[in-house]
Amino acid sequence: MIEFATVGSGSYHPSDVHFLLRPMQIDATPVEEKERLIQTNQRHYSEMISTESAPTQTHMDLYARALAQNGQRMATDVVSLAMALNALYTGPTIALVSFVRAGLPLGVLLKRCLNDLGRDASHYGLSIIRDRGIDTVALEAVIKKHGAENIVFVDGWTGKGAISGEIRRSLAGDARFPADPRLVVLADPCGKAWLSASAEDWIIPSGILGATVSGLVSRSIWPQDGGLHGCVVYEHLKDCDVTRGFVDDIHALTEKVESAPVSMPWTAEQAQALQASALGVVNGLAANHGITNLNRVKPGIAEATRAVLRRVPDHVLVRSRDDEDVQLLMHLTENAGIAVEEAGEQLGPYRAVTIIRKVN
Repeated sequence: MIEFATVGSGSYHPSDVHFLLRPMQIDATPVEEKERLIQTNQRHYSEMISTESAPTQTHMDLYARALAQNGQRMATDVVSLAMALNALYTGPTIALVSFVRAGLPLGVLLKRCLNDLGRDASHYGLSIIRDRGIDTVALEAVIKKHGAENIVFVDGWTGKGAISGEIRRSLAGDARFPADPRLVVLADPCGKAWLSASAEDWIIPSGILGATVSGLVSRSIWPQDGGLHGCVVYEHLKDCDVTRGFVDDIHALTEKVESAPVSMPWTAEQAQALQASALGVVNGLAANHGITNLNRVKPGIAEATRAVLRRVPDHVLVRSRDDEDVQLLMHLTENAGIAVEEAGEQLGPYRAVTIIRKVN
């Protein structure tokens, strides 16, 4: 099927996923310089990458706390989603297409659960880039193998729904796919996914780490010469990699789930209500802080955390400083000297939002 060199399965077990990404070598760009180039429209974020450092011991302790706190919830939600896919997909096979990186742990777990249910399921990791679209070379390879009707797209969560919109733009006019692309996530506070376990913004344990819980791959990189998108494999993080341990732990918990509600796609009314609530919050924050580019507003715990780790934050808003689910975020902001504002109900469906600093 695959006629091009890829990074294989990264540090995942080969049976769990095949990354449709080619290995790349790219010089690291310092975070501050990357932010300047992005905001001045000199470079697209997907053309640069910064060095990813190993998580500190405190970071790992907070990851372990999140796993203990919400691991069973994640397992139950994975079972709910797998049961829904098993019922909704009646074809001979299911092809899970996870977006690198946030979708990878969920995709692996869904594949394992579907296999446990007796379904033939395959799993691929591929790239989608905001404003540039899905990797069509990789997607066509999956379609050739499995057929478009058997594909379900997987991401970890939604923030503002940018990736959902990017899928729609990428596939617009492609009669092989439904008008509402089948995107599955664990948490969808903005109502943009086709199928989600819930609309709640909660701390997904895999959402607070980067490469070390995602197969040791970087986020995807735009290819300057066209063709398959790329990534960097972070061998320097091998000693702190929890990729296999994480999915093994959650999978073991899924096998103990005795009953779980079967998730169903949002109704049009439910989706519209969620979208209106989330959009109202994002637009309100943008207006309050004089922001014209909504890409500077990163809503949701996972997006807010990743923005603190990878971007140049101005400040962070949380619903409550005492919320157990934002303690890693509080730790990161304290270490970086980033101001935190307790915003209460102003955040609507979100429990945290990071505002990216404007670079002049």
